Amino acid sequence: MKLDTVIAIRKNKTIYRDGELCVKVFDENYSKADVLNEALNQARIEETGLNIPKILEVTMIDGKWAIVSEYIKGKTLSQLMEENPDKKDEYLELLVDLQLMVHSKTCPLLNKLKDKMNRKISSTELDATTRYELHTRLEGMPKHKKVCHGDFNPSNIIITEDGTPYILDWSHATQGNASADAARTYLLFWLGGDIAGAKKYLDLFCKKSNTAKQYVQKWMPIVAASQSVKGNEKERELLLSWVDVVDYE
Repeated sequence: MKLDTVIAIRKNKTIYRDGELCVKVFDENYSKADVLNEALNQARIEETGLNIPKILEVTMIDGKWAIVSEYIKGKTLSQLMEENPDKKDEYLELLVDLQLMVHSKTCPLLNKLKDKMNRKISSTELDATTRYELHTRLEGMPKHKKVCHGDFNPSNIIITEDGTPYILDWSHATQGNASADAARTYLLFWLGGDIAGAKKYLDLFCKKSNTAKQYVQKWMPIVAASQSVKGNEKERELLLSWVDVVDYE
């Protein structure tokens, strides 16, 4: 395998292209269980019929775990938004339509979103009172079984030359409440500094899914708290400012 063309460098992993292959190589200290779980998630999502790169192999390269999948040639939705700012609204519509397509699927063997969030809230450095409030709010949310991507943003959508969209990066996939997934996407726009984009996205999502905006907003402190466990210091501060939105009774 030739690993000389770097597509992207992420925290704890580097993604290469080798001809028709995409090779995601994880750092030596990356958890084997997390690598295998990501591969398993992607394999399970393949079975839903969504357009995603197919997994071809899980292997080791120079003592590091790697996931080999199909290379999808095209441009990400975030690249297209930068190159054609006048078409941003059109691209946001496509983003929401694709997310609703994801939410229309079920995948009973995926991990449950509520379980994952409860674990993450427990491992935050928030005080016990705030954690209790967040756990209580999470438990009170309706239980759904929709496929949730967990990191749905324009950089994880690739549009091929013939206009076919593919959805990448299923490492955070769970089954649960679609509004939690939407809250996560809203916060990703917001963390990226695109406040106007975040607002437009949320308006579109609520309109197209017939969801009350207040309902998605109720998820935001929970999602922000669970996301604050990872990420850099600046992101953590921004996310924790959202956690303060919790209504104390």
